[in-house]
Amino acid sequence: MVKAIRIHQTGGPEVLRYEDVDLPAPGPGEAQIRQHAVGVNFIDVYYRTGLYPTPTPFTPGNEGAGEVLAVGPGVEGFKPGDRVAYAGTLGAYAQARNIDAKFLAHLPAEISYETGAAMMLKGLTAEYLLFRSYKVQSGDAILVHAAAGGVGLILCQWAKKLGAFVIGTVGSADKAKLAREAGADATILYRDEDFSARVREITGGQLCHAVYDGVGKDTFPGSLDCLRPFGTFVSFGNASGPVPPFNLGLLSPKALFVTRPSLFAFIADAARLREMAARLFEAVASGAVKIPVHATRPLAEAAEVHRALEGRATTGATVMIP
Repeated sequence: MVKAIRIHQTGGPEVLRYEDVDLPAPGPGEAQIRQHAVGVNFIDVYYRTGLYPTPTPFTPGNEGAGEVLAVGPGVEGFKPGDRVAYAGTLGAYAQARNIDAKFLAHLPAEISYETGAAMMLKGLTAEYLLFRSYKVQSGDAILVHAAAGGVGLILCQWAKKLGAFVIGTVGSADKAKLAREAGADATILYRDEDFSARVREITGGQLCHAVYDGVGKDTFPGSLDCLRPFGTFVSFGNASGPVPPFNLGLLSPKALFVTRPSLFAFIADAARLREMAARLFEAVASGAVKIPVHATRPLAEAAEVHRALEGRATTGATVMIP
């Protein structure tokens, strides 16, 4: 028996219930992990509200770090005592869990469990955004929405190391400071300024090679106005609601590219996941990318954590300790 957060019906933060659940032995291909830290991400809200439908009851959360307690039949490459981190299937909001071992990566000793739990989903997302959705080159101008958020701060750091000119939109002066400290060359207060007009001004009318947008409805279609001809709009989140259906003709005048990638499509292949994780671990271990864990809360307080997340009252990453 372990403690876990369970959702019996979708809805607001109040549906997150802290309760006892049975934990069976790991099945074929599975590893059982005692979790030292659990990551918190906006995708957790999508599952809780039903935007991403899943049968109830379920335990939310797609990211964590801890040590292997046991492995099921057929598992190779992992053994009890191994330090691991993952981004994968639902079930992270728990003291311990079983997970398909294909989602696991060996966590280097120099990276803490808290950092490991905070970095996998956001860091692997940044990896596929910068290296696979639109491959950022030195000299590129890019726009990062929600630049002081968990993914945003990683994007600012990593893109700057790649030689990009980074513009970030933020909601306050304090968040602008965080984004600049992370590497943003310019910041835009989206509540006070027309961000597309400011992008045109900042770039001298040249506009951006790519826009990375985890906000969704509120930043579309303004994001398209920020792109130069043949630019790429990468929509990877819906913090303000999903992008509404639109006429593809909007893309035609500048021959724009639009993509809606998913981390889970990229990490479905275990070899590709390990390749992505290796690049992320190298960037973090070298200090090129720092993972800002700005809040640590008990797992039992998951409802309060979700309220802060939805209220855009968080910066960087929040982790919960089971």
